[in-house]
Amino acid sequence: MSLREKVALVTGGGSGLGAASALALARAGARVAVLGRDRDELDRVAGEIERVGSEALSLVADISDMESMLKATSRIIEHWGRLDIVFANAGINGVWAPIEQLTAEDWRQTIDINLSGTFYTIKAAVPHLKKQGGSVIITSSINGTRVFSNTGATAYSCSKAGQVALAKMLALELARDRVRVNVICPGAIESSIDENTEKRNLEAVEPPVEYPEGKVPLTDGKPGKAEDVGELVLFLASDAAKHITGTEIWIDGAQSLLMG
Repeated sequence: MSLREKVALVTGGGSGLGAASALALARAGARVAVLGRDRDELDRVAGEIERVGSEALSLVADISDMESMLKATSRIIEHWGRLDIVFANAGINGVWAPIEQLTAEDWRQTIDINLSGTFYTIKAAVPHLKKQGGSVIITSSINGTRVFSNTGATAYSCSKAGQVALAKMLALELARDRVRVNVICPGAIESSIDENTEKRNLEAVEPPVEYPEGKVPLTDGKPGKAEDVGELVLFLASDAAKHITGTEIWIDGAQSLLMG
């Protein structure tokens, strides 16, 4: 699965799934632009990419702002002259709350970052991907695709379901340009995304369900690792997946089949 001479953009690249995937792409030979909001985190990952023998570019940008994403993409083109792979990974869990307590601003923030941010990321990249073909991978979730029992995750689940619809629409639209668009749907993965989750008063509305042996059957309840996601992203970015587009892939150790 060599990606030599390829250029990749990874949003949310400063930690978690983004950082692990950026390193997986770099080890396969890709030059990687890592994009996020924290310069120190991005520079740390860029340093790790360089230590495995590839080139890196740190980009501080806001995926929920179209102009910011256009400027970031332009920097990649100025630096390397092409863009082949986009891992639209950045997102938040946002506020999880009963609908009476979920404010319009809570809803707007989650949709703006998760769904609109994915749209802006891809829109900024498409003119460059079309030049030689490429691969777009979107991080969705088991929530909103197979799992609907996480009460209060309304905004989050709707944003994640929207990403799947976006991928399927664009997979068909961009097929003639040899641009593939796929979605990964992680379950419980060791990452820092829970740090941007705010849960409000869910006790009264959550279904009384217990999983005494854990929610992840394949690993005896243990969450997956960010590196597991990185390997899937590498596969979808490579020519090994050249006939796969418009497809969502659940990476959850059967968690969604148990909980859905």
